[in-house]
Amino acid sequence: MESPPESARSSPEAEVGMRVEDLWEIQEPQLSPSEKLNSCFESIFVTSFPQAPSSQVIEIPSDSSLADAVKILSKNKIMSAPVRNLKAPKNASWIDRYIGIVEFAGITVWLLHQSELAASEKGAGSPIKGPITEGIAARLNSVKVKSKDDGITTSVLEATDSMGGTFLETLITSDFYKKTKVQDISGSFRWAPFLALQKSDSFLTMLLLLSKYRMKSLPVVVLGEEKIDNIITRSAVVHMLAECVGLHWFENWGKMKLHELGLPSNRNKIIKVSEDDSIIKAFQLMRKKRIGGVPVVDKTGNKAIGNISIRDVQYLLTAPEMYKGYRSITAKDFIRSIKSYLNTHDDASPRFLGVLTCHSENTIKDIILKLDAEKMQRIYVVDKDENLEGVITLRDIISRLVHEPNGYFGDFFDGVVPLPQNSRV
Repeated sequence: MESPPESARSSPEAEVGMRVEDLWEIQEPQLSPSEKLNSCFESIFVTSFPQAPSSQVIEIPSDSSLADAVKILSKNKIMSAPVRNLKAPKNASWIDRYIGIVEFAGITVWLLHQSELAASEKGAGSPIKGPITEGIAARLNSVKVKSKDDGITTSVLEATDSMGGTFLETLITSDFYKKTKVQDISGSFRWAPFLALQKSDSFLTMLLLLSKYRMKSLPVVVLGEEKIDNIITRSAVVHMLAECVGLHWFENWGKMKLHELGLPSNRNKIIKVSEDDSIIKAFQLMRKKRIGGVPVVDKTGNKAIGNISIRDVQYLLTAPEMYKGYRSITAKDFIRSIKSYLNTHDDASPRFLGVLTCHSENTIKDIILKLDAEKMQRIYVVDKDENLEGVITLRDIISRLVHEPNGYFGDFFDGVVPLPQNSRV
């Protein structure tokens, strides 16, 4: 494929691609394509990465309530944000100035987990105590949960499922939700450490952290300053790659077929939920398996009819009115309700317009362009009969772009991002 004309190379992402192109052309000929890419990305500083919109570089004070944190994330249409430690001294280093990164999904799943604990204590005949508020406890008391001693095994989740939307409304109007602080849930599900890049760190470091080391976003900080300069996400990296179509280095890598890159890595081992399964069960499965999404399959168990991402758990907090009257919110109900809600609010999302699929004969370039165009986090691999074979995520794509040199990870923590003594990560 021929490179687009220079006039088409005006975006900041394309300019990065051109820098890689220049470096690619002068690499030693004996290097493999993979080694060439590693060398190119090691030579570019993260200061060259395009700036995120100002609305995405948001901080949440550590004493914010969960309700306030949800409002901040919703208002700015972001899925996560660094949590600033208000107890840190003014001269604190950046590693002590922040206690972590909180996710929208993490807040919701943590709240649902608290409801499980309440239902579990009630089912065991114990008085409901601890952080569970009286409002939630009172609602749980209206549900009969039989214990194993009665000869009947009732899932804890059935207690919350049977309340449907009413339970969710009770949850977000409770003092528990309004008074629990963000700092109180540090270290919970989807809570990420505040692991930041300095402006002098390389693209290779950034790409390895976003892929092999599972960071979903990376703040970029300036030593001696009190602000976060940029935030780099996996989606932003894949968008950058999409802007590099036509460049020799990208085409050399992008022409490779999925099966040649070992994708999908989870072939025929995909974690999925049935259309009639509870939506709460779906989110709990994601928490248990530590994955970002699941396909919703038809009654045959082989064909996907929809996709639910951990990001979608936000709707259980921001739009619970969708579920009024539901006795149990199924995965199919969830997808249908969100479609209706988004259409009503003129905010249609491609995530709910259908299932994004591909085949193992597609190239990695095909996948990048599809995911970037639809602003999606995952794509499902299907066979000729549209039966599910596996899933490919943004992390999978980035992990096939670079590899970790021997000893590089050790060098990273020892020097690239120095950790002051007695600091938390």
